[in-house]
Amino acid sequence: MRTLLFLVAGLLLVAAFMLLAKLFATQFPDAPRVATLSFLVLWLIVAGFNMWLGVSKAGYSVTDELPIFLLIFGVPAVAAALLKWRLL
Repeated sequence: MRTLLFLVAGLLLVAAFMLLAKLFATQFPDAPRVATLSFLVLWLIVAGFNMWLGVSKAGYSVTDELPIFLLIFGVPAVAAALLKWRLL
């Protein structure tokens, strides 16, 4: 359930960043690139923190948490890249 919540939160955050990029694209043509890169950096930090919590607090090993980290980071990251490439 926690993984699903992180995935939904990541996709909502992608939508927010892309909306801001679309709003600022007329005055700042580089806005989609900046928004995508900003999202990726922020989401990497969030996903990494979640992995750290799983390893340090919940007692999972890094090898147990790595696939979850890749899923939590990867799905919204791919969505952000596809949205930037196709829509903006």
